Amino acid sequence: MKEILDIIKAFDKAQKLQQQTALATLVQVEGSSYRRPGARMLITEKGELTGAISGGCLEGDALRKALLAMAQLRPMLVTYDTNDEDDASIGLGLGCNGIIQVLIEPIDPDKINNPIHLLKTIVGKRQKAVLVTLFSLHNKKEAQPGTCLLLTEDENIAGDAHMLKNILLKDARDILVKKQSAFKNYIAGKYPVTAFIEMIEPAVSLIIIGAGNDVLPLIKMADIIGWQTTVVDGRPNYAKAERFASACQVLVSKPENVLNQIVIDEQTVFVLMTHNYNYDKAMICVLLNHNVKYVGMLGPLKKKQQMLDELQQEGIRFTNQQLAVLHSPVGLDIGAETPEEIALSIIAEIKAVLGGRNGTSLRNNAAVIHSRAAVKIDEVTIVLNQ
Repeated sequence: MKEILDIIKAFDKAQKLQQQTALATLVQVEGSSYRRPGARMLITEKGELTGAISGGCLEGDALRKALLAMAQLRPMLVTYDTNDEDDASIGLGLGCNGIIQVLIEPIDPDKINNPIHLLKTIVGKRQKAVLVTLFSLHNKKEAQPGTCLLLTEDENIAGDAHMLKNILLKDARDILVKKQSAFKNYIAGKYPVTAFIEMIEPAVSLIIIGAGNDVLPLIKMADIIGWQTTVVDGRPNYAKAERFASACQVLVSKPENVLNQIVIDEQTVFVLMTHNYNYDKAMICVLLNHNVKYVGMLGPLKKKQQMLDELQQEGIRFTNQQLAVLHSPVGLDIGAETPEEIALSIIAEIKAVLGGRNGTSLRNNAAVIHSRAAVKIDEVTIVLNQ
């Protein structure tokens, strides 16, 4: 989500300077690549780049192709074969051994449903969305259909999908339910058309309970990776907005009132850092009785067990499913000592939990990093009314 926000900001800046822009989107990968489908980069006519589609090896060539696309006002599909060992600038330089398809779309600001407008619609509300991008692997020389349809969780529909709109909407709704991006080949007419049906989640919302100085590194790291942060504390002299990053929301609240002031969804996580036993205990009681995905708490295992024992004596019991979201001591075991290192371990653990990973070293993983099933293309034969 941070990349999308940065691209929108760069586009608005380019518009003020009356500069042409193009959006490069990685739409398909066969084999390995540094970035996955959905990676984006905005290119201006002055050669400024925002975002990335690779580790730096493809950006130079993509810039040249984007300038051509802007001159011709025509979307194009570019193929990069990093399996080619004779191409030192791409194959050996990238070292990923994959085939990468990049769609480059010149942005027409006067077109109401241009790709940037659709991205702005996505970030306008905190909700899930599906973005559909069409391209033709069998007819690369022709102008590509491009980013054409958006469906948001509240059934806001935008875009120009024309004849495929109904079937694309049906498939987009399926993706909203499955919460996983997909690829489909629609065979209708002379050339098959491939759809990248992309699931886009809102940014992670990190709710930090506690406004001590040790939360500052955590806020800074969360900001770097594009997470939204909220700091909550019961002490007005600590919970002051001027102490934190400008984008950070700061609330003064008692534990029982916290959830009334924030929006909770599947991307909302909590970290308890108050160093106040009773406040943390009250928050544990509130959060474990709510359907949250992750709750982390500073302190030793003994502290957590004492809290749970006391709550049980008070007649408050939690199921194993409720207790499974509680991570205490919080963070991955990386030998963290300083506030900055502790913040790193917390961020890493949250990312692992949300990504369904166990947080172990990749060198011990015998399988591929990214599932090949995630880029599998399904064939769909459709009959269009003439």
